[in-house]
Amino acid sequence: MPVPAIFDRLRLPVIGAPLFIVSNPDLVIAQCKSGIVGSFPALNARPQSQLDEWIHQITEELAAHDRDHPEAPAAPFAVNQIVHRSNDRFEEDMTTCAKWKVPIVITSLGAREDLNHAVHDWGGITLHDIIDDRYAHKAIEKGADGIIAVAAGAGGHAGKWSPFALVQEIRKWFDGPLILSGAIATGGAVLAAQAMGADFAYIGSPFIATPEARATEEYKQAITEGGAADIVTSALFTGVSGNYLRASILAAGLNPDDLPAPGPDAMNFQSATGAKAWRDIWGSGQGIGVVDKVTPAAELIDRLAREYGDARRRLSL
Repeated sequence: MPVPAIFDRLRLPVIGAPLFIVSNPDLVIAQCKSGIVGSFPALNARPQSQLDEWIHQITEELAAHDRDHPEAPAAPFAVNQIVHRSNDRFEEDMTTCAKWKVPIVITSLGAREDLNHAVHDWGGITLHDIIDDRYAHKAIEKGADGIIAVAAGAGGHAGKWSPFALVQEIRKWFDGPLILSGAIATGGAVLAAQAMGADFAYIGSPFIATPEARATEEYKQAITEGGAADIVTSALFTGVSGNYLRASILAAGLNPDDLPAPGPDAMNFQSATGAKAWRDIWGSGQGIGVVDKVTPAAELIDRLAREYGDARRRLSL
């Protein structure tokens, strides 16, 4: 199955992951203008009416960029939809996405045939994130165009499988668009993802340490100072296993080396400490050891492109 033509405008085979709370129009626009897919969770726009404003802004600014730079048009953008029944904004957000004919919709926490049909009707494509092969099968059976394979080491709600195991099992039966997520933070890692069998790399945590990101300065600093050893895996904060920055757990008054076991009593940590997942307990992947300063998104993408080119030349590809 060929990669959809919508990706032909990419400068680099990278999709910027939608970062809860952090991603916003400024970051998405910077990513797309620099030649990678930019994305954001629909739920980041609050109140719901702001989603229309955000997509309008992104659409207009990217169109203006294309008019001014016909030799280097912007990459497409994506909106992430949480399809779980707990999302009471789902229908409204989908209506807004339909209004603007959002080119790519990334779905999480459930696969829905009706969503896939709706996006296809307006000419868009859907990518569904999964953590194992069983969920990948379900996504394709329900009409998703591509799969985002979230492997161990990814930020936020990460998978448990090695990227090698995850990609090779999916590639046994699926020849469509495959995006790999999990500690990818260099151009060499992007090429490695492709060598493994993926079409694109999914990069999130390095973009937290950019001026465009809607993150606190403390969060950005923790990204630049952290490494793989500073990532703590726990299901305490949301009930689902995820990867978080040690510094934020300490700041919440918790011992990252002795966290309570997940469960009803453990979830009371929010009321006891006043800390909230994502806002105060910061998600991050294990690849941040190469992020040593806050860098504009365009410069970060330039670095990735140079490293990607260097890696290809080293391997004579």
